[in-house]
Amino acid sequence: MRHLLIAAAVLLALPALADEGSWPDIRAQLYAERPLHSGQNVIALDAPYRTDNDARTVIGVALAAPPGLNLAAVTVVLDENPMPVSAVIRLADPLPRFRFDATLRINGPTPVHVIAETSDGQLFVAEGFVKTSGQGACAAPPGTDPEKALATLGEMVIGIGSASGAADTLAGLVGGQMDLSLGISHPSHSGMQMDQITLLFIPMRYVETVGIDLDGKPFAEITGSISLSENPELTLSIPAATRGIDVTMTDTDGTVTHASKRLADY
Repeated sequence: MRHLLIAAAVLLALPALADEGSWPDIRAQLYAERPLHSGQNVIALDAPYRTDNDARTVIGVALAAPPGLNLAAVTVVLDENPMPVSAVIRLADPLPRFRFDATLRINGPTPVHVIAETSDGQLFVAEGFVKTSGQGACAAPPGTDPEKALATLGEMVIGIGSASGAADTLAGLVGGQMDLSLGISHPSHSGMQMDQITLLFIPMRYVETVGIDLDGKPFAEITGSISLSENPELTLSIPAATRGIDVTMTDTDGTVTHASKRLADY
């Protein structure tokens, strides 16, 4: 996963094309000459046309693999964010369908690209666009005191709910699944924020990976970025038969925390 973060960081230095924005450069950096097929009937993106909270915008994605294929990974790219590759989810065992949503900070108006990779290496892409209020969310002051945030950093809350699609058109995509919700206590410092007392920049520190095991076996690994909101919240579809959930979070400073939930009585 680390190579994707490195690629995302490299993208900070890439010049945007005047007419086409950053996507052509991002696409070339991530996928070179690999073909990207239309994500119609494969990817459903749920993103607001205009977000009412730049610092906590919920982006949802539901995916259904083409017949005979399974989903291996999904990448969310916020083209004009300082770190465009915003979240990557890799499934340990590819699935025919999958959905997730996440709270992201969106720095300014940006196209959103979602790329799904199937187990045979094919790539599918869908595009949206989000307008913002111009808050410059990645550089906006933290919502909590940086010192106080350290006291609960890494604490996680796991919840379970009934599965739901990202939009009405997705009602037929989800079956035999339930939703795992995860709240992570983390300041998600972007490295662009200024301490309002010292007027010094706060060092970058964010959720680097989240590993999810179900019933003792790896299920998914999520690679984060500075695009994850402060105290990010994630929701993923998991098999309805799951009875044990174990989550491990690692941040960019090397902090590792764990959370577990047993569903025997659920």
